[in-house]
Amino acid sequence: QVQLVESGGGLVQAGGSLRLSCAASGRTAVTYDMAWFRQAPGKEREFVAGSTWRGGRTYYAASVKGRFTISRDNAKNTVYLQMNSLKPEDTAIYYCAADAAVTRVSGPNYDYWGQGTQVTVSS
Repeated sequence: QVQLVESGGGLVQAGGSLRLSCAASGRTAVTYDMAWFRQAPGKEREFVAGSTWRGGRTYYAASVKGRFTISRDNAKNTVYLQMNSLKPEDTAIYYCAADAAVTRVSGPNYDYWGQGTQVTVSS
């Protein structure tokens, strides 16, 4: 089992920045593909950014590309999401996800999920 704990959410004005962290604990000897998803009120959960273990590739949703950056510190079993130029439409609960070998980085089929952290962007 792997436990994921997100932190770093909060309230920020439009144009501001936040950095989310996701710390993994438990069975961390296995390497994981990791990703961030978000869910806004009344909407379905959507992919935001992902990072693969093999090759260190990164993937982004079109809506955040150029503004958000996913990175990881494998020694600390932590993945980060740096969010710049935030917009009110970025307001959502952000979830961290991990999988030992995810079939599709942007898909929902991750084995492990965190509880989420709220990000609110005011206009």
